[in-house]
Amino acid sequence: MALSACGTGKATSPSVAASSSAPTATPVPVELTVYAAASLKGPLDAIVLAYEGGHPGTKLTVATDSSAALRTQIEQGAPADVFLSADTANPQKLVGGGLASGQAIRFAGNLLTVIVPTDNPANILSPLDLARSGVKIVAAGDEVPITTYAAQAVANLAKQPGHPADFAARYQANVVSHEDSVKAVVAKIELGDGDAGIVHLTDANGSTKVVPLEIPPAANVPARYARVVTRAPPTPAQPREPPAWRALRSSPPPSAPRV
Repeated sequence: MALSACGTGKATSPSVAASSSAPTATPVPVELTVYAAASLKGPLDAIVLAYEGGHPGTKLTVATDSSAALRTQIEQGAPADVFLSADTANPQKLVGGGLASGQAIRFAGNLLTVIVPTDNPANILSPLDLARSGVKIVAAGDEVPITTYAAQAVANLAKQPGHPADFAARYQANVVSHEDSVKAVVAKIELGDGDAGIVHLTDANGSTKVVPLEIPPAANVPARYARVVTRAPPTPAQPREPPAWRALRSSPPPSAPRV
């Protein structure tokens, strides 16, 4: 895939009288801003370095936050070229609002895990303990994609052998805060401001101050990530699709590995 357009020159054949060669083509500089879900930060750090190294002249700037917050910023005119979301719903809203070039395309996946502080003061040993009275659970806000995934996982856990039928209600009763991003959930658990939380596996792996506890495969929920190439909101002084973005219409952004 190519994110930049490069001119090419054909060398002229040498003649008896003289020889000449075309100047070496220079890649056209391209600067792209990628808005990405917070759970993609780790994988994208490595991808950006590799991609820029293999594509001279291309500069990728990555901003991470909750997918809902990034989508809102784009709707308000933030200069993003590509939006990588931790769900399919937020990119689809941009498509529906005419702020995307093309359709939302799935490009990566993730799994969920429970995290606890390294000292684990509440002695949480499995997801079953999330329903125990007195446990302080840190969750994300309703607009953050992890909340939908976590709710599905909790409903699945309630159906597992050994889990009480009211597991979901007990879990919800233990929620002490709703954060605006997965990063904020992890940060609170790191600081000991909560006993546990449900986050993406990549978020847990990116911290040395939390310990992940596996959610059984039968109850886990695969997170599906989608991306769109964005468009600027139209204004009288601004074209609908700036030239720098037009080059992306037929080329996907750097692909994230399955995370």
